[in-house]
Amino acid sequence: MRKAPLYSRSPRQPSPPAPAAAPRLTPEDAAPAAPTAAAVPAKRRSPWRERAAWATVGLLLVTLGAVGQRAFAPGSQVLTQKDIDASVRRSLEKDPLPSAYAKAHAAIAPSVVRVEGDDGPDDAPAQPQSTPKTAKKKPGTEGGGPPLPNHATGTGVVIVDNGTILTNLHVVAGSKRLKVTFADGSESEATLVGAQPEHDLAVLRARSIPDDLVAATMRSTADLQPGDEVIAVGFPFGIGPSVSGGVVSGLKREFRSPQGQRKLTNLIQFDAAANPGNSGGPLVTMDGSVVGIVTAILNPSEQRTFIGIGFAVPIENAAAAAGMPPF
Repeated sequence: MRKAPLYSRSPRQPSPPAPAAAPRLTPEDAAPAAPTAAAVPAKRRSPWRERAAWATVGLLLVTLGAVGQRAFAPGSQVLTQKDIDASVRRSLEKDPLPSAYAKAHAAIAPSVVRVEGDDGPDDAPAQPQSTPKTAKKKPGTEGGGPPLPNHATGTGVVIVDNGTILTNLHVVAGSKRLKVTFADGSESEATLVGAQPEHDLAVLRARSIPDDLVAATMRSTADLQPGDEVIAVGFPFGIGPSVSGGVVSGLKREFRSPQGQRKLTNLIQFDAAANPGNSGGPLVTMDGSVVGIVTAILNPSEQRTFIGIGFAVPIENAAAAAGMPPF
């Protein structure tokens, strides 16, 4: 029987062997030889399966490496909440965050103005006819605010970026000329455009304003509670702008001036330091929003200084004085 030829992958063909005597065939030699692996066409492999196999192997190696590293790492421990807290404390000690008071002050500072009033010349602008004229009283008779000498100093807060400013009526009452100084140092004359005597509020309008004037954000007092942190910003004794911090001490308080000439109701009581010159300034929450206008301090003695009890008119009343809709 003729023997099946075998093929080699080598490009070179071997030289044909010299003729030799035909070997004697045995029954095993007579059977055709099984084809070699080179002669059998390889089964086509799937690229997707090959990639999946390599990915599985890689994942296994990574997992084994991580387990081995943890097992052989000297003194390795499981990270606990205590470790995290300690790390946070170390970071804060190295680079402390600004206080809540500092953040609140940064938010309101561009809107706080210094308000000054004096008698001025005889031809200075008078108060509007729609506003009741209030004669200038002797020092010490202006409720809880600073006394009004010939030159009065108080505080105001910008509530509209067109130069509309809220302050206390007792700060500007009787003044024929008003001047406001903005946060950037620029000055402007101002006129009285509205008043609400029952809440000791006055609305001013600056004649010229900075290009980048920022109006304060106002917030309802509906959710204000005793214990909420607040700051008072103003010009106590003409110094400032100055900021003091405290908490809301109470709500819906009443205050009557020492002479009994004026009674204010529905006031916010607070313990952030306020002194003559703070009148008309904003009472501000920690998110930088105005919730009241500082209007009075309580001191049973003859001294007109702060002993821990201040009062502010809720911003709802102040907004109404400016003709703004309620919250």
